[in-house]
Amino acid sequence: MDNLTLLMEGFGNALTLQNLLFALIGVLLGTAVGVLPGIGPAMTVALLLPLTYALDVTGSLIMFAGIYYGGMYGGSTTSILLNTPGESSSVVTALEGNKMAKAGRGAQALATAAIGSFVAGTLATGALVLVAPFVVAVAIGLGAPSYFALMVFAFVAVSTVLGSSRIRGLASLFIGLTIGLVGLDATTGQARLTFGQPLLSGGIDVVVIAVALFAIGEALWIAAHLRHGTPATIPVGVPWMGKDDWKRSWKPWLRGTVIGFPFGAIPAGGAEIPTFLSYVAEKKLSKHPEQFGHGAIEGVAGPEAANNASAAGTLVPLLTLGLPTTATAAVMIAAFNQYGIHPGPLLFQTEPVLVWTLIASLFIGNTLLLALNLPLAPLWAKLLRIPRPYLYAGILFFATLGAYAAGMQTFNILILLLLGALGYMARRFGFPVLPIIVGAILGPEMERQLRRALQISAGDPAALLSEPLAVVVYTVIVLFLVVPPVIKALRQRFGRGAGPTDGPPEDQFDAFGTQTSDGSARVIRAVRPSRRGN
Repeated sequence: MDNLTLLMEGFGNALTLQNLLFALIGVLLGTAVGVLPGIGPAMTVALLLPLTYALDVTGSLIMFAGIYYGGMYGGSTTSILLNTPGESSSVVTALEGNKMAKAGRGAQALATAAIGSFVAGTLATGALVLVAPFVVAVAIGLGAPSYFALMVFAFVAVSTVLGSSRIRGLASLFIGLTIGLVGLDATTGQARLTFGQPLLSGGIDVVVIAVALFAIGEALWIAAHLRHGTPATIPVGVPWMGKDDWKRSWKPWLRGTVIGFPFGAIPAGGAEIPTFLSYVAEKKLSKHPEQFGHGAIEGVAGPEAANNASAAGTLVPLLTLGLPTTATAAVMIAAFNQYGIHPGPLLFQTEPVLVWTLIASLFIGNTLLLALNLPLAPLWAKLLRIPRPYLYAGILFFATLGAYAAGMQTFNILILLLLGALGYMARRFGFPVLPIIVGAILGPEMERQLRRALQISAGDPAALLSEPLAVVVYTVIVLFLVVPPVIKALRQRFGRGAGPTDGPPEDQFDAFGTQTSDGSARVIRAVRPSRRGN
């Protein structure tokens, strides 16, 4: 009841005219930028983060929440109309959604995606209200060893789940940890990796890191491959759904929510797994399995709900433990840090009004998005016709402006270009980007928790195993690293290779391979024309 009371107070703060305006601006900007091809939620949030600098902290985070959910909505439009997912979690939506659009049912695909996102986002945010205080109550009693173990788990999860190999994922993580070391040692005051440059003594601003790796790196990567003009956009009328569409969509919306939220709430590395599981489940349960691969509406409704439920679920570890497990969550950490606010278990005690106002604004932003996206879908589709040179020039302009605004130093622009080149090279050689940003953000906090644990124990390493949760987490990490290779080796040993699955057709999945802004797979057609004429 106390939580519900606090949530009602949050609604009271969020429903003021000024904050409603911030929410409206946020969802409009988020959707408009998220619709543009190759930009996804993480890059949307990184690009628009500087716009919130001049606002008070409450208004800033409300606008930021609108941008966050708006970017999620916008990605589905690109996936359905252009077969160009903004990020890897939208790939499954593109598989059936684009087939529906080519069959003249793009309006229905956009409608089920928008309504499914609203249903899943609302239910998952409600689950956040119920789960987050419980996690906080547990987290308050944890010591430095447990926090250190949880951060190690987050590092292992985002480094081994994403990318083409675990070695490359771990290499990306160490690059991020190295970036996090830049500055003065918090204990001794010794300069580390500053190369005699006084402006680096305070470390590299996380906003600059996020904008460089996501915006600059992604823009350079896509611009290097898309040289053939603007793809043809499928015309869209006002999205509507018939009686049969509603009948076939409402159960996938609910099932997608149930599948997506738990995967987001645990540090497991994103929404790729729940969206695929939702697709497989809908194909198993559908009364029209023959339509899958040819434009089944269930194949859009379920994965899109799972995607948005997972996005809401990522706020659980973000707000309660301070652990970002997706690219978008990593940029959100930067939004909190720019106001000197550090997410974690004490956030609900030190900033209760802010936290519950933010959660209430998620409900409001979700409702505004549904009201705006259905009638404005034709307008968003027209944004897809923006010429590529103008699009990437705009991205580079806003990214540079944001980096300069982070500290009003031209030195930040140089850092932006260097890290942007790093982001491009990471994509070029198949290294996932998310571990870099997570390592740079969480690395200093991980070091602080490690030092605290060792100082309390007078340098005894056994202190890292002194709490039950830490032992459990390390056990899970070992299983996480050892079990999959063992199972794979046994299957190869006994000749039980991967057989046919219930997933999408093989000719659709063989398009996976390049890197997105969060370091995962993207359909190759999103970055270069297919030679097979698809």
